[in-house]
Amino acid sequence: MFPPVLARLRCPVCAEPLAEATAGTTRVLRCPRGHSFDTARQGYVNLLAGRAPHSGDSAEMVAARADFLAAGHYDTVAAALAAAAAPVAAGHPYPLVVEPGAGTGHYLAAVLAALPDAAGLALDVSKPALRRAARAHPRAAAALADTWQRLPLADRSVAVLLNVFAPRNGPEFHRVLDPAGALLVVTPAADHLAELVDALDLLRVDPAKADRVAGSLGAHFVEESAGEHRARLALTRAEVTTLVGMGPSAWHTDPRRLAARIAALPEPAPVTLAVRLGTHRPR
Repeated sequence: MFPPVLARLRCPVCAEPLAEATAGTTRVLRCPRGHSFDTARQGYVNLLAGRAPHSGDSAEMVAARADFLAAGHYDTVAAALAAAAAPVAAGHPYPLVVEPGAGTGHYLAAVLAALPDAAGLALDVSKPALRRAARAHPRAAAALADTWQRLPLADRSVAVLLNVFAPRNGPEFHRVLDPAGALLVVTPAADHLAELVDALDLLRVDPAKADRVAGSLGAHFVEESAGEHRARLALTRAEVTTLVGMGPSAWHTDPRRLAARIAALPEPAPVTLAVRLGTHRPR
């Protein structure tokens, strides 16, 4: 475990500090009260205080998403996050960047690459995703955690929180974020993936999306600034399939009907990437 990250982790059961130890041949993190958490051989630590709410993305879904992101299609999002994080992290002596719902750690790694003095932590419930997140960047660690529960982090220990197309636990985000830190929230803009929404009959972006984000965070955060970031993509049909699987339409569309509609798309298919990035400061 990367020491600057370990120093800020807390036991998910009693909130005491954690330290590295061994149990037989297994590396563990253990608190003074004896609660122990195994480290998988792939490098991530299991910091669940109970059963996982669900298993998260499968190995096949994770592999497809990793390939899609590695191809650079969402580099616009990664670059925007890195640019927004830089001035926030500059005010911290050794900033910690945390991404709840990090998946493979792609965006976390991009931010760390731009912040040479920062450490990172990826949190997710998907073990296949965490296997990749644990190797996403030399200064990043990864942990299995339910981000709807108490986060396994000390109060005010995080400089930058990343929230990219992921649920938002406003009270916990506020607890762990340093008062001088920032929460960076990426959500789809109104015309995000517009060509696919029309052709594939996907779920449309909620016109009240910004209001819903404000509602989930407003009691604890104030939005300091916001902007849209856009790019034009040219995707193969296989990449379109992966992209649809990365969003909420994957759970609301008949797979056979969707596959037939994707097969009818031109190749490459022109697609609009349009996201909103908001910088939120704790109240």
